[in-house]
Amino acid sequence: MRGHIRKQGKNSWQITVDLGNGQDGKRRRYFETVKGAKKDAQRKLAQLLVNAEKGIVTTTGSSAVAAFLQEWLDGPVKSRCSARTLEVYRTIAKNHIIPSLGAVKLRNLEHAAIQRFYDGDAMQGLSPRSVRHIHGVLKAALKYGVKQGYLGRNPCDLVDTPAAPKKLMRTLTPEELDTLLKAAEGNPYYPLIYTAVSSGLRQGELLALRWRDMNLDLASMSVSRSLSKRHRVCTFKEPKTKKSRRKVDMTPKLALFLKGYRKQQEIVYLELGKVCGLDELVFLNLPSGKPLDPYVVSHVFKKIARRAGFEDVRFHDLRHTFASLMLLRGASPKVISEALGHASVAFTMDTYSHIIDGMQQDAMNLLNGVLPDGCLKNSVADSSRNLAI
Repeated sequence: MRGHIRKQGKNSWQITVDLGNGQDGKRRRYFETVKGAKKDAQRKLAQLLVNAEKGIVTTTGSSAVAAFLQEWLDGPVKSRCSARTLEVYRTIAKNHIIPSLGAVKLRNLEHAAIQRFYDGDAMQGLSPRSVRHIHGVLKAALKYGVKQGYLGRNPCDLVDTPAAPKKLMRTLTPEELDTLLKAAEGNPYYPLIYTAVSSGLRQGELLALRWRDMNLDLASMSVSRSLSKRHRVCTFKEPKTKKSRRKVDMTPKLALFLKGYRKQQEIVYLELGKVCGLDELVFLNLPSGKPLDPYVVSHVFKKIARRAGFEDVRFHDLRHTFASLMLLRGASPKVISEALGHASVAFTMDTYSHIIDGMQQDAMNLLNGVLPDGCLKNSVADSSRNLAI
């Protein structure tokens, strides 16, 4: 690697580092201006040459935030994240970050500018949760910048973001659940709804289940993929985390229900002149055999919930209802965490802390029934005499 220093003005020096030719054959150089004495520029050049030998100096540091974000999105985000996540990150970058910070040189981006961005007009009308989402994307991008050597530290580490308000969770009581299921009786989506509240699976996981994933004799199912919809196209994808790939035990009632549902489905297949094989989806559109549309499922469920008198209940709340009923029946958070496919027990306990807190009195009542009554006799008097001795 080679580099040189050129005087640019009074107490100003331009550093140039020759990075060789890029993949396109074009010459690549890094430029940086240093204010101060020549020895300051020489020290900076030496540092840059060392970094260049390690492969961590590129022109990105001198480019604008907009170009850097594009590099990050087209690189690590595109290769490691799902298509849905990439789409969300692109939208946040395009609509929020780039309009306010896109023209700033990456190496000149300071925490004060980011703080003004969060506190300014650009964030007006957005909820604290939305601001935190924007902050999360920018922080992740700048973390990549630090890792690549474009930045010395992540300026987002010094920024205060609004506290995200805890979203109120809607769960159904056993009586409310009975009302909802009765309202769903006779609807083609009833089997899906019943399975959702009986297993705690996510909507996408339910819609990706095949009969080969079911072991109805042993009352268990395997979650190995999920269905998602993007740009009007439904696709199957790998689970989001390792914990999402899991074996889930069924209640005996659910196993019995799915056995009956399987027999009904086989009859329909026979009428269509088809065979209901192990690779067929458990929940699907008949006679086409195509997956159910997640958006349609949510819409239909919303109509059923309204008819049952539950205006604010979403399909995802069936998962919360499963977890809350399990907790209230004494299941351990670890067992529930594994069934839900959460990343950790700590996440489960934080998500359902309001339910766990309310269980303390029940636990004390159970303990009260186990422990014997205390016996005082003359304990106070005896202790007084012993202390006097």
